Amino acid sequence: MSHRLIFTDGSVHTQSGIGYGAALALSEHELAYAPATLKPRVVVRKFTDTSSTKMELQTLLWALSDLPTSDAAVIVYTDSQNIISLPGRRSRFEAHDYHSQKGLPLRNAELYQAFFRLYDRLNVQLVKVKGHKAAKQKDPIDRIFTLVDRASRNAHRHT
Repeated sequence: MSHRLIFTDGSVHTQSGIGYGAALALSEHELAYAPATLKPRVVVRKFTDTSSTKMELQTLLWALSDLPTSDAAVIVYTDSQNIISLPGRRSRFEAHDYHSQKGLPLRNAELYQAFFRLYDRLNVQLVKVKGHKAAKQKDPIDRIFTLVDRASRNAHRHT
């Protein structure tokens, strides 16, 4: 079974609430491509009224939303600890109907619910990428992730 690979990252200016998410979708065999050939395929999207947590979720949902349901597993590469921890937090979210211990609705509850719908439909596997490694320590996944990281940071800097 082949896998679809999704790389996502984002950058937010917290004072303005403006962020840029970047995503790159690849097939498994495209991992062997030189990063320079993949750079033009990185897509960037602007998000307003957002935070770093919210923007990471928004970016991932955006990247996953266009994928058709298939037998191929989707492997998501991200440096967001919030995203990586979501499956482990799901039962608690659902047990409390997406409310805090004080009974208040969780911030981003709708985004979490949308994530879990896609997570179930698309057979998603989440992989944590350690960002900002030294060049000599990077493997092919790290080099491709760097393209996405740079795209979001560059978009953020140019506004």
